[in-house]
Amino acid sequence: MKQNFTVRQGALDGVEAFLSVAQHRSFRRAAAELGVTPSAISQAVRALEARVGAALFIRTTRSVGLTEAGERFLLRAKPAFEELVAASEVARDLGQRPAGLLRLTVPRAVVPHLLEQLIASFCQAYPDVEVEIAASADLVDIAAEGFDAGIRLGQFIEADMIAVRLTPSHPLTVVGSPDYLRRRQRPELIDDLRRHACLRMRHSNGSIAPWSFVNGNEAVEVIVSGPFIANDMPTMLGAAVEGLGLAQVPEPIAAGAVKAGKLVHVLEPFAPMAPGVFLYYPSRHQMMPKLRAFIDHVKNRSGATNKIGIDIDDERTRRRRRV
Repeated sequence: MKQNFTVRQGALDGVEAFLSVAQHRSFRRAAAELGVTPSAISQAVRALEARVGAALFIRTTRSVGLTEAGERFLLRAKPAFEELVAASEVARDLGQRPAGLLRLTVPRAVVPHLLEQLIASFCQAYPDVEVEIAASADLVDIAAEGFDAGIRLGQFIEADMIAVRLTPSHPLTVVGSPDYLRRRQRPELIDDLRRHACLRMRHSNGSIAPWSFVNGNEAVEVIVSGPFIANDMPTMLGAAVEGLGLAQVPEPIAAGAVKAGKLVHVLEPFAPMAPGVFLYYPSRHQMMPKLRAFIDHVKNRSGATNKIGIDIDDERTRRRRRV
């Protein structure tokens, strides 16, 4: 038997008319309340009774009463209809002003460097919005996982996303602790990394990221080795500070430790430029006021919008070779 996959039409038709007639015990007063003719109310109720398969009202020339089926229908339909109306009002409210829960997926590394002040000022400006930060190195599907937006390094954002720049482009820098560099000869060339302990990053898909460099006009990816693998930047940076080896991280993440003398830059002439950090989201057409308010807040504090593909395509299509 062939299944019917069409959407059922008119499942709630006549329910509001029924509830109004049941409340007033009058088709005429129900029509006045709903702003339609008594004939329209009568037709709606008759259609509802036909779908239900039972008479819901006892009608005489002097009065209108409920049948037993009508009493039972009223008992269940009235609270359900009131919940439906309330749900519509709640959804309408969220669609008209910044309110509700704003869920963001972000890398752990950017929270102290970028988000703390931004989130604090946004929460003060929009007290009806609750902000939830899911800090993770995983590259999640924001629509499938129920997030309103995400924050990521530009090279990890899909080209069909709309993005707002949060930071300028920055170099990917290799750093090591002074203690580590006292024990090992400082690398001067990319090939010198063969003789060094290199701390590595494992992506959420299980692969270990190569290190990226530029040598003249050529992009180079290097498969490095070392004693430690992490799945987030702060952990890897901490291992570098402790002298476990060299790490390649975005320059802004290492800046504090470098300034404090805990880390030292190496191989600076070969550092490639990364697109920077972006807020990204799927579509302007699906945007709720809470997300629009957050985007406007980001723009006011951080800079202009940009389609992500413009900055990243050149980086992605540059010719690479393995070392």
